[in-house]
Amino acid sequence: MDREINTWLFNIQKAIGEIEQFLPQGQRIFEKYKDDLKTKRAVERNLEIIGEAMTRILNKEADVEISHAK
Repeated sequence: MDREINTWLFNIQKAIGEIEQFLPQGQRIFEKYKDDLKTKRAVERNLEIIGEAMTRILNKEADVEISHAK
């Protein structure tokens, strides 16, 4: 796979990991989240990173298969 695409995929993986750190399992209560401005901004920023990386990947190679797994 292309080096740039690998870098963007790494950025996506890192952003997802950060979101999971900000919202630990068992503590994901929306009321707490919506009142915590710092956490909201951090999560939003990481979602922006994910979106930008996905856009770049698909612009470079439109036939890249995107799937998700838990």
